[in-house]
Amino acid sequence: MELHPDIKEVILSEEKIRKRVRELAEQISEDYKGKTPVLVSVLKGSVIFLSDLLRFMKINPKIDFIGVSSYQGKTQTTGEVRLVMDLKDPIYGEDVIIVEDIVDTGLTLEYLRENLLTRKPSSLRICVLLDKIEARKVDVPIDYRGFVIPNKFVVGYGLDYDERYRNIPYIGVLKEEVYKR
Repeated sequence: MELHPDIKEVILSEEKIRKRVRELAEQISEDYKGKTPVLVSVLKGSVIFLSDLLRFMKINPKIDFIGVSSYQGKTQTTGEVRLVMDLKDPIYGEDVIIVEDIVDTGLTLEYLRENLLTRKPSSLRICVLLDKIEARKVDVPIDYRGFVIPNKFVVGYGLDYDERYRNIPYIGVLKEEVYKR
């Protein structure tokens, strides 16, 4: 594996991510056997995670997308969460799983959770690839967790800095000089 020149260190390898995503997909498939949950992908970061999760599932879920913004080109959340794109279909009476790439403060996920609960789904669970527990400001119930990671700014596997680095196949810590320019 060749390290991208802007990456300081690799936190999670491509192989480790693939193995854990497969395990999460198997657990969700077991929990929703005989059901058709709606996987709500939080744009844009969770698209790669969602795609891989879908490939490993043994059930046939529906998917939808929602867009929120709380970073606005920075390395830390502004604390202000904005809905920038809503779901295409109603979720009333549906089993819904929010699929998110990373949770740090919990503000974005709590906002989404509260927003989606007002739409009266039958159930609502949360699946995150990365959890920065050290950064948590709001307690959010995580039902499916890929990895707990340290409170470092990471990119790759869908996660970005200023819309770049999403295509890196591993999760790595971005060098400070890249975002301090």
